[in-house]
Amino acid sequence: MFRIAVLAFTFLFISSATFAQCIDCHQGIEKIRDDNSTMMLRIKAMGASYGDVEGCVICHGGNPKTNNKEEAHQGKPDGMVKGPQNFYPDPGSIWIAEETCGQCHANYVYRVKRSLMNTGAGKIQGNLHTWGIPEVQDYNAPWGNYAVEDTDGPVPNIGTKEYKEYMKAMKAAHPKQFPDKLEQIPQPTVEEIENDPKLAGITYQRQQCQRCHVGVRGREERGDYRGMGCSSCHIIYGNEGFYEGNDPTIDKKERGHMLTHKIYGTREAGGIPVETCNSCHNRGKRIGVTYQGLMEFPYGSPFTGKPGGGKQPKLHTKKYLFIADDLHHQIKSRPENPSGGMLCQDCHTTIDVHGDGNISTTTLAQVEIECQDCHGTPEKYPWELPMGYGEEFGRTLPQTSRGLSQNILPESAMGTVYPARDGYLKTTRGNPFGNVVKDGEKVIMHSATGTDFKVPLLKKIKEDNTWKSVNAEVAMSKVGKHNDSLECYACHASWVPQCYGCHVQMNYGKDENGQPYHDTDWISSGSQRTADGQTAESRLGTKGIQSPGKAFETRSYIRWEEPVLGINGEGRVTPLMPGCQLVYTVIDREGKVIALNQMAQSEDEARDIGQEHVPAGIDMAPVQPHSSQRKARTCESCHNNPKAQGYGISGGVFLTRQAEEVIEDLIDQKTGKVIPKQYQIQIGKIDGLDFDWSTIVDKDGNQVQTVGTHWPLSRSLTKEMRDGMNRTGLCMGCHREMSNAELWEKAATPGQVSDEVHIELMNKMFKAYVKDK
Repeated sequence: MFRIAVLAFTFLFISSATFAQCIDCHQGIEKIRDDNSTMMLRIKAMGASYGDVEGCVICHGGNPKTNNKEEAHQGKPDGMVKGPQNFYPDPGSIWIAEETCGQCHANYVYRVKRSLMNTGAGKIQGNLHTWGIPEVQDYNAPWGNYAVEDTDGPVPNIGTKEYKEYMKAMKAAHPKQFPDKLEQIPQPTVEEIENDPKLAGITYQRQQCQRCHVGVRGREERGDYRGMGCSSCHIIYGNEGFYEGNDPTIDKKERGHMLTHKIYGTREAGGIPVETCNSCHNRGKRIGVTYQGLMEFPYGSPFTGKPGGGKQPKLHTKKYLFIADDLHHQIKSRPENPSGGMLCQDCHTTIDVHGDGNISTTTLAQVEIECQDCHGTPEKYPWELPMGYGEEFGRTLPQTSRGLSQNILPESAMGTVYPARDGYLKTTRGNPFGNVVKDGEKVIMHSATGTDFKVPLLKKIKEDNTWKSVNAEVAMSKVGKHNDSLECYACHASWVPQCYGCHVQMNYGKDENGQPYHDTDWISSGSQRTADGQTAESRLGTKGIQSPGKAFETRSYIRWEEPVLGINGEGRVTPLMPGCQLVYTVIDREGKVIALNQMAQSEDEARDIGQEHVPAGIDMAPVQPHSSQRKARTCESCHNNPKAQGYGISGGVFLTRQAEEVIEDLIDQKTGKVIPKQYQIQIGKIDGLDFDWSTIVDKDGNQVQTVGTHWPLSRSLTKEMRDGMNRTGLCMGCHREMSNAELWEKAATPGQVSDEVHIELMNKMFKAYVKDK
């Protein structure tokens, strides 16, 4: 059939030579794909039947038989039934993609519309929970960016039989995380907000958080330029937003254009660069910029070499500090591997990104991969593990091995197809990785960059005794609880961006010019669509639909080192990061403060963890931070660290007066009274916040703030865990005898003793103890 179409195309190429062509005006524009690719051959064959030998109309629509710009950029080719029904400037727009991308990529549009990439349901539930909005308490997630419904039932429309059965059971077990439908997030009036100030959280959500979804184009800021829908990822934009191709009709000095007219996504077409993902993944969990090694910080130092020697330019409206990029991102060569880093798509599957047709309201619901899917454990190779390993969600797993697959998903066949060798590895939910194969004793990961990587297998390392150190062997192989209860990144993610305290002022008053504050409402903008697939904010130079109010934000402090540990929704120990540690202030239309430094409470968390003390609504969120390092956290960074255990930095002894106003002026040191009659409050109070932001467990063992809002199992480490891992103060086991001069003189070595000598001395004492026992 395809060969017949190509012959027809050849005939029509000759017969249509007298027609005007899109290329007459767009002379020099890049081919969306290579001329010899299957995709391009098919597009050209389809386009030829409408008098367009280049196939432009198959994606863009319009009239290919005129050189008049206005006439060319409207309507559809004569006789076109299936395909574009209008001229589409961005054929990837999710609102018309069924007529464009969907011609060849069946079910993708249905899936994406219900995926987190479009609904943003997890962000909405998580953030509004910290504002105390009742509808999202108790893990409920009723709202998305748009109203959507899962009309094809509980079984995903993509995946293996095993995957579909697995996910049907998951949906039945967790109906709140896999709802049948979502309603559009509401828009309260200013009057309603003034009567109930916490509703300002919905304005904040619609203006600040929801710009990152594929239903809209996104804001025109450095690093945030992108297309819509499918084009959000598959058409790349430089951070500066300039077009660098050869189409004479595109202004090369105007920001907001694609880099070139080229589609990305496969090894042949070119993998999708990490920075493309980061046009969105730079806030919230910040996993994209973290993967690159970046953490936002306010200073912008050191000075740059740009004219004037100023501070660094803002990226994603922020300035950054480079900490350390994820080991998978690092370009320098690895042992037994070529140089070059990995792309997001090398690990993340089509379901992770596009969804599976069911509605998910959290990342853990939609993402199907675990570290062990490729690396295995010291006891089992990946194919020997049961399905569900790494995301137990409190279940007892069957001991049946998941095995290998000899086939890839049909959807993967539209991309680069790699030989199966001994078989494709499977995700923990039972789908084959199309780019990860077993080849003898090796596992090979085929990157979309064009590089093939050998994957380290923990069981092979154990069998060959090729551990990098004794520490690695003990932590990964000898302490069984680590593999049973920890996420791999609980140790390997040795840093996490930690923006403690999110102070938001929602101001519905007037600016310095006397004009009412307003800002872009990304939900309203995405809901106002035109026949060409565009939304209210999608044309360059426009700011979309504005809504009353404007957000002003600041932080308490920023850290990156030694993240706090807690339990995630899967029931495993994981790093935590400040999710939405929200304290809000609301100003009404008259400029009056109607809510000052308010902090919600989390009664649903108290019920779930079974304690009387009600935690604050501020959230420390379980996270896969995407900051893994070859050198993992040290044993001491968890076992000898109150912060890691949840007790706060230095055991939570600092920042304990946040519930009090702080006045700094002339003070009577006897009474504490302020001497001048005219003074100002230096630091305002936050009622109820009598602990440091990094503290999630107080000295009495009460959980004092929320840990995750999406899953019932997420919480602080249990008392049993904390007591079992806490080894703080062990130095005094020996050093308390320094008070016994006679004994210490006999035991001690003169002068300072190095760590190595300390370790050997303790090892000798241990062996002597065992010998005498």
